[in-house]
Amino acid sequence: MNTTAGPDALDAPILEERPWAVYSACKNADPAIFFAATRADERSALAICGACTVARECLEFAVETRERFGVWGGTSERDRRKMLKG
Repeated sequence: MNTTAGPDALDAPILEERPWAVYSACKNADPAIFFAATRADERSALAICGACTVARECLEFAVETRERFGVWGGTSERDRRKMLKG
């Protein structure tokens, strides 16, 4: 029996940790924009978060897990660093 995870396994939401992810506005978006190389990509990611019904849950997850990289719950890496300092 082959137990090696295929490439699709990486795209599946982790339901035990993030059950809300199946309702996220970003679930079909290109993940690369959420780990933006440019400010334009970051703005695109933030716009998707702005229309998301589970952005609060996503942000809570990012803060609880100390997610250092990417856009989560409508916040950038800088936004979350400021939140954690304040």
